[in-house]
Amino acid sequence: MNDLDALTDALPGIRAGIVITLELTAGGALLAFVLALALGTTARAHSLVVRGPARVLIEFFRGTSLLVQIFWLFYVLPLLGYQLDPVFCGILALGLNYGAYGAEVVRGALNSVPKAQAEAAVALGFSPWQRLRRVLFPQAWALMLPPLANLLVHLLKGTAVASYITLQDLTFEIGKLRQSTGDTLFAFGIGLLIYFVIAYLLSLGMNLLEARAKHKLGRGPSMREVLRLAPDRSLGTVAGGQKVAP
Repeated sequence: MNDLDALTDALPGIRAGIVITLELTAGGALLAFVLALALGTTARAHSLVVRGPARVLIEFFRGTSLLVQIFWLFYVLPLLGYQLDPVFCGILALGLNYGAYGAEVVRGALNSVPKAQAEAAVALGFSPWQRLRRVLFPQAWALMLPPLANLLVHLLKGTAVASYITLQDLTFEIGKLRQSTGDTLFAFGIGLLIYFVIAYLLSLGMNLLEARAKHKLGRGPSMREVLRLAPDRSLGTVAGGQKVAP
């Protein structure tokens, strides 16, 4: 059997593996984002009682291996009487690990907003929640999107560890393709291409979100302008039809 025939036979399994990988990516990213917001904001609290537990969680999950965490959740918890579904286990491990990294992104972005903005909100009588929601977060959101996009791509690549807990994800199916063809270069070349396409699409979506966030702050083009294929020549004309340099 040649490589192309083996690939044709493996396509159903690869499609199923892509679905598992996307489920892990979407679920892990959602959990990581929620945790990043919660831990990143509480880590800025003045009270040690609030800030302390957040810092402990952040440092613990940043300081331990994702592989060890997913092994612990899948193989150790059953010894304590808790059996987790493999997909849920993968989502939980990815969310906890990358949520800890995301928390530092959120904390850093919020701290990057000029203090004068928060002081002005206090002068206007805004409550702490109103200051965060209406003043700090909209400005920090545009700052945190680029590093969050990087973390999302890393999370996608991190889903490969799911093959160690019996999940037949994309990496698992690519391994099966290598076994059936005996051609490591061909099989993992296909895997690299698929991962690249998914990562590129995720990055493109995050770039669009970043453009939208910056436009809302008056710092960049609108989404319509970003997606427009033809250049905007409206600035190149004046009354009378004469063209001028923009």
